[in-house]
Amino acid sequence: MSVLQLLMLGASAFFAFKIYQHIQTLEDDQNIQREDYEPSQDEKDEDYAKAMNTFSPYSAEELVQKADDAYQNEDEQKALAFLSEANLKAPNNAEILFKLGFISAKVGDNTMAIRYYKESLDVDKDDEFVHNSLASVYRAEKEFASAKMHLNDSLSIDDTNALTYYNYGNLMIDMGNEDVAREMYAKAIELDPEFKEAKEELEKLQKD
Repeated sequence: MSVLQLLMLGASAFFAFKIYQHIQTLEDDQNIQREDYEPSQDEKDEDYAKAMNTFSPYSAEELVQKADDAYQNEDEQKALAFLSEANLKAPNNAEILFKLGFISAKVGDNTMAIRYYKESLDVDKDDEFVHNSLASVYRAEKEFASAKMHLNDSLSIDDTNALTYYNYGNLMIDMGNEDVAREMYAKAIELDPEFKEAKEELEKLQKD
């Protein structure tokens, strides 16, 4: 074998080794990336939703009924679990989102209650009961401007709901406006003469 052939053979072997090294480095990098990879929360939620839809034997309607039964039995945590699963099976369902918000508020999780109520309004912005409920949570969080805005939204949808005026009266008490509170309680009683709580609050103000 000539010197030229030996040089060419050596060069081929050298380049083959470098190509091997490059391929091996790429594979190692990919393995490191796979080991360090952490899925996003959206990916986790999507995977969980797929799992629930695959393995849960109940429909969304059946899960809502189970949640209602659990709530009647004063098991709010179980009700939340059923509703959360129903929400995965039937996303963007205003009723399910409202119930999730309502029970979240009942267990003291106002952050989640606000989130679910807002999502429910994204589906149906004209639901006066959701506006009322959201106003109550904002009032509990002392976010009075937001509470007032949603009570006004509720009244713009239906100005004959005595409960809205009662809630408005309570908000005005918290905001230190007793004169408007009296008007709101009186309006609630006008619409519903048997509204016991509104009568009691108005009597307190009249004594003062």
